[in-house]
Amino acid sequence: MTDSLDRPHEAVLAARHSDPSVSRTARLLHAGRSKVAKKFGEEAFEVVIDALNGSRDALVRESADLLYHLVVLWVAAGISPKDVWRETDRRERLFGIAEKLGKRHDSKERRRLAAAALRKARRA
Repeated sequence: MTDSLDRPHEAVLAARHSDPSVSRTARLLHAGRSKVAKKFGEEAFEVVIDALNGSRDALVRESADLLYHLVVLWVAAGISPKDVWRETDRRERLFGIAEKLGKRHDSKERRRLAAAALRKARRA
């Protein structure tokens, strides 16, 4: 998966200094992070709508748009895919893959569980 987002990340980095009149990516980045974030939110909403409507093909298309806009947002914020992978790895070591503490736990309980998970990860 890392290569799947590294390639568009490199392309967005290369396009950020292009002429905004000919590059959609440069135009988005030139508009600023808040505009990029708004566009990302719009794409996320479209993904949700297509997921609820059950259209597989539309969901695939909108998911590709969402990933593109996520990468543009990362560039606007100075984030690289490696930053995200490091955080993903950290969470996996602490809590296991694709898991996070539920919101039903109060913050004191979450800290206690996180500390216990960290101790466990250090022993492993």
